[in-house]
Formats: sequence, C-alpha cells, structure tokens
Amino acid sequence: MFEFTKIRLSLLFTIICGFALAQMLNPVHWKTEQKTLENGNYQLIFTATMDAGWHIYSIQHPEGGVGIPTSFDWKKNKDYELVGKIKESGKLHDEFVPAFNEQHKFYENKVTFTQEVKALKDTKVAVDVTFQACDDSRCIAPDYKEFSFDLKASAASANATQETTVAENTQTETQPATVDSALLNENAGAFTVDTIQQNKTDVTSATHKEAQKQEKKKGLFDIFILGLLGGFAALLMPCLFPMIPLTVSMFTKQSKTRGSGIFKAFVYGVSIITIYVGLGLLVTLIFGASALNEIASHPVLNFAFFVIFIIFAVSFFGAFEITLPSKWINKADKNADKGGYIGIFFMALTLVLVSFSCTGPIVGTLLVESARGGQILAPAIGMFGFSFALALPFTLFAIFPSWLNSLPSSGGWLNTVKVCLGFIELAFAMKFLSNADMVLDLHWLEREIFVAAWVAIFFVMGLYLLNVFRMPLDSVTERIGTPRLLFALVSFVIVFYLLPGIWGAPLKIVDGLIPPQIYSESPMGLSGRVSSTSSEASDLPPNAHYGPHQIPSFHDLDDAFAYAKKVNKPVMLDFTGKTCANCRRVEGNVWSNPKVKEKLSNDVVLASLYVDSFEKLPEAEQVFSEEKGRKLKTLGDKWTALQIKEFKSNSQPLYIIIDPDFNRYNEPIGAELDPEKYLNWLEEGIQKFKNK
Repeated sequence: MFEFTKIRLSLLFTIICGFALAQMLNPVHWKTEQKTLENGNYQLIFTATMDAGWHIYSIQHPEGGVGIPTSFDWKKNKDYELVGKIKESGKLHDEFVPAFNEQHKFYENKVTFTQEVKALKDTKVAVDVTFQACDDSRCIAPDYKEFSFDLKASAASANATQETTVAENTQTETQPATVDSALLNENAGAFTVDTIQQNKTDVTSATHKEAQKQEKKKGLFDIFILGLLGGFAALLMPCLFPMIPLTVSMFTKQSKTRGSGIFKAFVYGVSIITIYVGLGLLVTLIFGASALNEIASHPVLNFAFFVIFIIFAVSFFGAFEITLPSKWINKADKNADKGGYIGIFFMALTLVLVSFSCTGPIVGTLLVESARGGQILAPAIGMFGFSFALALPFTLFAIFPSWLNSLPSSGGWLNTVKVCLGFIELAFAMKFLSNADMVLDLHWLEREIFVAAWVAIFFVMGLYLLNVFRMPLDSVTERIGTPRLLFALVSFVIVFYLLPGIWGAPLKIVDGLIPPQIYSESPMGLSGRVSSTSSEASDLPPNAHYGPHQIPSFHDLDDAFAYAKKVNKPVMLDFTGKTCANCRRVEGNVWSNPKVKEKLSNDVVLASLYVDSFEKLPEAEQVFSEEKGRKLKTLGDKWTALQIKEFKSNSQPLYIIIDPDFNRYNEPIGAELDPEKYLNWLEEGIQKFKNK
C-alpha cells in the first residue's frame, strides 16, 4: 500500500476510511409482491437487489462449501399448500473456483424467486428467507428476512398486486444499536452485554480502525506490473531489440533540431501505447468483464488455452514462427511513408505487426491473465504496462542518444531469452490444463504431478542455460556468460524449492498457481496429520477443540472466559465463519507461522465464534435484536449481534484481544496476511494485558 506523504491527503484519506468502516454492510435489498393467477392461486414474488460488486448464492448452490445457498423456510399452516417448487430467475453465474475445488452458483445485481401457493382458507403465509452476501474479498454472516402475505381462499380474478418493501436495517454512529441483556445469557452465570465495560487501557474503542484488506485475484496494479515485466521481456527478443538503435537513429538524423527528434520519438512511443491499449479495450468491449472471467474459468476454454500456450512455447523454441498476414504489414509500412505524425503512427503500427512473432505469445498470456480477474479495465491496464515498457527506450534514447553506445550488440543471447520465455509459456500451459482438470474433477493432474511437471520444466531450463544442449536457432558458443550462469542458478533454486512439494510440503509462494493441497493424492501430506510443536498445546483444556494447526480453541465464550480466569490469560475473540474464505487464508498463511502459532497456543485463550453457525438457540435467548433488525434464532445470530454491537462490523474475519471483563487491549484487526504485522498486533495486546 502506498503511503501519502502530504499531511492534508493523509488526513482526508483517514477521515474517508474511518467513515466508510463505521457504516454497517447491508448490500442486499429485498422486495416482495403477490399476484393472483387465473386459476385462483397466488404467485408470491421475492426480488433481491444487490449493491455493485456483491452477490448472493443460488438455491442450487452446493451445501457444505464456501457460501450459504439461499433457502426458504415456509411456516407450517394447514390453510395453504405450495404448488410445485420455488423458481429462481436471473443471470446465474455457474463457476468453478480452483482455490476451493468447488462449483459456485450465485447471482449478481438482481434475482427473482417465485412460488405458487394455493389458499384453502383465508390465511396468512409466513416465510423466512435465509441468504449470504459476498463480494470478491469477504462474506457477511448469513442473514434472513421474515415475510408474510395475506391470502384469501376466493381470490378475485383480476390481477391484484400487493407490494411490500422490506425496511432496510441501517446503522450509523449517531444511532447506536442496543441488544437486550438477555441476548447473551446462556445460564444464570453467563455474561451479558450489560457487563461489557469500556477499555481501561489507552486503546480507542469508539471509532476503531478496522484493518480489513480488500484483496482481489488480479488488482489493477498487479496487472500493470505484470504487463510492464512482459514489455521489458519483449524488448529483449530478436524481433524488437535490434529495432531500438535503428529507429532512434532515424528520428535524430532526419530531424532538423534535437528537440524535433525527441518529440517525434515521443509521438512514436505514444502511438505504440495507443495501439496496445486500444487492443485491450477492444477485448473488453467484445466480451465484457464478467464474460472474460467466465471464459477464463470454463474447462473447454482452459484446455484450448493449454493447447495455444503449447504452440507459443514450441514457437519460441524455434520450431516455427507465428506471423501475421504480410499484406497487413505491407499496408502499414506504405502508410508510414506518408510522413508527418500520421506517418509516425503507422511506423509504430508496423513495429507492432512485424514484432508479433515475438510479442504475440506474451500479449496473449497477458490478456488471458488479465481476463481471469474479471475487472473491466484489466486488459487495457495490462496492455498499458506492456506498451509503456516497449515505448520507454525509444523516447529515452532519443533524449540521451549517447546511451546507445552502452547497449549490448545483438547476437545469440537474444534467442536464449526467447527460448527461456518458451519454458515459462510451457509452465503457464500446465496451469490451464490443471484448471480444466479440476473443473471436470478428473484428478489426472493432481498437485504432486503438477509440481513434478514444473520441476521438470525448470530443471531442463537450467540445463539449457548451462549449455548442456542447444535449440535449433541457437548459435554455437563454447562458454557461458555470467548472466546466463546466474539465471541457471535461479532456475535450479526454483527446482529445489518446488521439489519437496511433491511429498506434501507447503509451497506458499506459488499457492495461487498450483492445485490446492486437497486436490492431491495425500491431502494431509505424507504424515496424514498436522503435528504440534507445543507441548502445552497438546494438553487440550476442558470443552476446547483443536483448531487450525492444532491450536486449542473454544467455541463457547463462557467456557473461554472461565479458562482464561483460571490460567490468567487474555482471550482472543475470533469472529469467523465455516464458509469464510479470508478466514481460511489467515489461518493457512499467518497462523501457520511458528511464532504466531506459539503465541496463539500458549499466550492467549482462543475463542472462535462462528457467525454462520445454524445451531438453534434456546427459546429464552431468541429475543429481538436491533443490530440484526429481527429475532435471533441461531448461535451464529448471537455472535453476529455481539460483533455488530461491540465492534460496528459484520464482516469476517475479525480479531480482538480482551479479558473476561470485556476490557480491550488492542484494536480489532481483519484479514491481515502479513505474519510479522499480525505477530506485532498479538504481542501488543498480550503485553498490555500483562501490564494492566
């Protein structure tokens, strides 16, 4: 994250972020209506409208995975009967998510559910709709809405529409919510909200800063950097590198003044950027951002990408060249002879077309990777980064022509770069084949085989760089240079890093590129379990459970408080969810850190409160909650109400260190994926508890 250096911008950014985080998330808006059908039955219509970027899951969404399917709980009543099953209509997204090895079915923007009902007598029909809202980086705890309809046995034949709009549950800092003191009572000795006190330490709790990172598969900045790297790699290809001194020399020699030559080179660079950015925008306009994301997840198209990337790799190895039709190049070259700035633009277009045999595979790779993020500007931003890197040397060398003397001369090393990019294309090809394999659940390319394939690719690449063998277009060399040796070492480092992954070792650096651990021959590794590194953690306290990495965890807050008093340790509240993706990421990437794990196992009492638990609350605890805007029914409702009341947040994960009297010892933190920052946050709360 970039830091603002100017005080005014810092203050403005802080104020805006603080205001945004103080608002409750309520991205789904429901509306109902009832219509009388010609047969006298009623059609009950439920319409959910989602805020931009949010979605809810289909009633067909698989249970037990990430995301709660939308469901309708009709209250039993002998005076009416349902006719057929409930139907849903809207643009259904049916996508495979490789990270979870699951098929997800969800709706964005708007979805309508309809149910036909026959009224046997004049009656009231009541129904609870349960749903869960998610965006690209987080999910809100499952929620439900209560609806009721007044139906008459002898309905009028004319279509009568009764529309009901659900009052939205809004939450602001000027309207603090309250929970009945019975909300958190589990027995006579249980804690209540009334027992919660203000923090006795110097931690500000009224307007805390929630560290919730918005992480996406492909951020625009990541795409830009990827494009930039691709552009610099393309500059070192045989089709492009020799063109730099020739083009710059032409501008400087044909211009009457130095300034004129620099400006022409600048126009040339801008023209290159315009052409490639136009290509990126064209791809988005043709397919659309959501279609690009769906295309990138389709098994058939992933297999097609695999074949295309194999062709790209073989082309880079020197078996053949991929070129555009010669008439396109000739026509662009002819227009370049017109002179003026129009002529310079067509010179840039000629360069783009002529160099396609080298840049085409890189551009194709970049466009596909951009599409996988589903962001509307991603292809254009990727092409901007790529073209910016291509255009930069033409402008810089026109401004500083003496730099041309320091450029290495063209030679066989250019083909070496091209072949190495071929090996990288081959590695990407395996990624697309893996996606297709996981979507179809074939288990042909499981984690072990995939990692072994990458080990083989980079091992052969290292041998090539050491000149053990040559490719068809390589020049004969008796010795290897220092850069080639260094890159060979890098290749072998990759090999030795990946090698233990064949036997189940974690590979965190490339976790987003390789199949998940569950999609393997041995999902739990060779040992079949996670070993404990702490003797203290091995003694499980009463009523506790083993959580991630065998860290003892309580699921009941009273049990956690009782044990914390006994051992004189602070409690770390972990507002989590069984289907929370970011919770799993923190547990997998941060809690696995030895220092963090040691702190969680020995220095705090972990209370994992699942906000999506559907365990029914006792009747006495099913009270109305202003935080939820309805009656609490489940244990998940109870923990959600607590999180909303105390921390003004309803997204997970959320962590906070407190004591059994509910004094707070640091600010809440969200999906922090940096182990060092997370450890510092832990140590701060633990130390303040010890110093109280």
